[in-house]
Amino acid sequence: MKSKLKIVKIGGNIIEDPQQLGAFLKDFAAIDGMKILVHGGGKSATEMANRLGLKPKMVEGRRVTDIENLDIAVMVYAGLINKNIVTKLQVNSCNAIGFTGADANLILSGKRPVKYVDYGFVGDIVNVNRKTIKLFLDNKMTPVFCAITHDKSGQLLNTNADTIASEIAIAMSDFFEVELNYIFELKGVLENIENKASVISHINTKKYEQLIDDGIISKGMLPKLHNCFRALEKGVQEVKIGDVSLIADANNLHTTLSLK
Repeated sequence: MKSKLKIVKIGGNIIEDPQQLGAFLKDFAAIDGMKILVHGGGKSATEMANRLGLKPKMVEGRRVTDIENLDIAVMVYAGLINKNIVTKLQVNSCNAIGFTGADANLILSGKRPVKYVDYGFVGDIVNVNRKTIKLFLDNKMTPVFCAITHDKSGQLLNTNADTIASEIAIAMSDFFEVELNYIFELKGVLENIENKASVISHINTKKYEQLIDDGIISKGMLPKLHNCFRALEKGVQEVKIGDVSLIADANNLHTTLSLK
């Protein structure tokens, strides 16, 4: 029987709210057993870019990264945000260790090829070094991944944090029974974006396709849900989407995803 592993991804709105982030990290640290945290930080990177006179560009919910914005992403994600999170987890007696994909060659990516859009220095994940990640978990350490990977030829790459969480979950499902949680500012996937209480409690593959056809799932939610269903198709046991209350109490309102 496989041991359980919980992988949690948090978004930028939580990261930018010190009180909410502090409460979340306290609850995350209290999770019993092995766990991995993945964080974004796109809004913080955007803010820094604006301060430096650079304007980030988005296409279909995904960030276009030129060399200047890559430097900002590395500084903000791998530096400021990652180490701030690791420090706060240590305060809560969680022995966290922060990573980019380049550290210990944990996540290898390739620069996204140009098709209809040139995304710049954006990485598509090629491999997750599952055995090395397992070593950290077996030694009671909690990996904290930021949204930076590498191509093993000296190039760092900006990589979607939702995708990183999904691909790590898929890789680690070889060893563990994995539960993947996406935590952001809403209670879950909404039927009506104007009504924050209109949470869809369960979405299977058929419902997912229907929601796309109806235009309910669109823009930034599209890649997030794509990652959710890819994870399920590749062996991840369970995927949930919700706000920070989901970590403290799994019975709180949220969206559960399944294939059937």
